[in-house]
Amino acid sequence: MAHNESLVALNGTQISYIGHDCKDIPDFLGDTYGLFARRLDLSFNQLRSLAGLEMFTELEELIVDNNLLGNDLLLPRLPNLHTLTLNKNQLTDIEALLEHLADVTPSLKYLSLLGNEACPNQLVSPDNDEDDYQRYRYFVLHKLPQLKFLDTRKITIKEGMEAQARGAFMKVVKPKSEAPPNEGGSESHPLPYTPLPQGSRDANNHRACHLVCEPQSPGARGNYSD
Repeated sequence: MAHNESLVALNGTQISYIGHDCKDIPDFLGDTYGLFARRLDLSFNQLRSLAGLEMFTELEELIVDNNLLGNDLLLPRLPNLHTLTLNKNQLTDIEALLEHLADVTPSLKYLSLLGNEACPNQLVSPDNDEDDYQRYRYFVLHKLPQLKFLDTRKITIKEGMEAQARGAFMKVVKPKSEAPPNEGGSESHPLPYTPLPQGSRDANNHRACHLVCEPQSPGARGNYSD
């Protein structure tokens, strides 16, 4: 256990366990840090499940970018979670995911799904265009109307109104047929987009964060508030 704990980056209530190729959340993380952790970063591993996350009862931010999480993803109820980034996983069923999040993360304000088939962004496929992405945003906001940020963009008043009026009919993402999974799991290259608004991270206190959160441009960042 001592060896495993030496791989943890700890900064107050922020816990990072990045790039260790773990397939499951190690038991010692929940046993040691679960009761006080507010921010948990498990990026660049090979997670297929988030079993064990129920130990983190006070969690407010969860970053699980660059893993192998798919449509069977299940989160425990996390009443305080306001930030969730699932960038570059294997999610294709946007409706099932959003319905699950609506049930277990009632305080969610920031969500990022870039790099998944469920998010029709041009970074994933050149076949997608801005209209595809905008319709996806309307559909997400229809399911999660409390969101303040989606991916790298702040939710506008106009988007919120459009989502209420027509979001239910905006589902456009269709899973590809038998696309081969990325068995490699974690990648050596950082994400080409910023998954977190500036206010939810501190690069000076979290050295490994730049692997996942390198800003793209000043316009791609923002602070959210209730």
